[in-house]
Amino acid sequence: MSGLDIGIDLGTTSIIVYLGNKGIVLSEPSVIAVDMRREEVLTVGEKAFEMIGKTPSYIIAERPLKNGVISNHVLTEYMIREYIKRICGTLMIKPRISICIPSSTTKVEADAVVDAAVKAGARKVYLLEEPIAAAIGAGIDITKANGVLIVDIGGGTTDIAVISLSGIVSSRSVRCAGQTFDQAIIDYVRNTYKILIGERMAEKVKIEIASAYSADPQKTIEVKGRHLLKGLPEKLLISQAELYPVIREQAMMIVDAVKEVLESTPPELVGDIYTNGITLTGGGALLGGFGELLESEIGVHVVVAENPLNCVAIGAGKSFEYLDDLNQGFSDAIMHTH
Repeated sequence: MSGLDIGIDLGTTSIIVYLGNKGIVLSEPSVIAVDMRREEVLTVGEKAFEMIGKTPSYIIAERPLKNGVISNHVLTEYMIREYIKRICGTLMIKPRISICIPSSTTKVEADAVVDAAVKAGARKVYLLEEPIAAAIGAGIDITKANGVLIVDIGGGTTDIAVISLSGIVSSRSVRCAGQTFDQAIIDYVRNTYKILIGERMAEKVKIEIASAYSADPQKTIEVKGRHLLKGLPEKLLISQAELYPVIREQAMMIVDAVKEVLESTPPELVGDIYTNGITLTGGGALLGGFGELLESEIGVHVVVAENPLNCVAIGAGKSFEYLDDLNQGFSDAIMHTH
């Protein structure tokens, strides 16, 4: 693996970049701030994320990827170019880039991503499906005739796939992931207490007390927002117990999707999965109690990968070692753009 191989996890909530011999070199929110009056980009990443919900009307801080799908080609392209420039600004030779895209991405969207990477200075671009990257990043040998089940819970989508012999045997992508849990918390607080909280507050609640398996009334967190009727700032305490039904309902959507994937998997591979267990990757793998819930519902041992947040980016970076083995879910994208 050379220092000029770059793996990019193009996520709904963050972009993580892995550089050949250095490992993870960049992890920033996939947010971009635009000045609509001048029609120019102000900033991308962490600084743009800080602006969410706090900008004057003419400045928009938005995520160009929504639910794992590119909703704004121009801004996504700008973001990819900006990050590649940050990393490759010092490189004399053009890098090879492997980019992970959600499995539900259309050809048009995929072409836009490839195009952005080429314009940013890539000499060769590969597209890699997220479950394959997640498996490689989790340290699984995907080249064997041995079924492994990956559940990659990202920000916008959850990708579930059974992988064997370097290819995807059966898979599903569901639009229930990290942001779905955040939104469910926002909706709950608004409907129950008539208080509006922001997405960053909701994410904090999710990380600190949300659980899909336990409901402890003693575990509480203070939330701050705006009272919808009075229009004034308000704060209140919320417990894990009252949030539990909300979180569990969303988590069960992922559990049901895992059951569907298992139902369409050849029996020999299902046997392998019973032995190997299910591997969870992505930020959503850290959701309290999700592993226990999945294990109790499916009856198969569940393991959270060692570095779940970065699995996909690590896998994208290491995918160059598998170029000869990856027959599916990995395409030499330069071919269909020029």
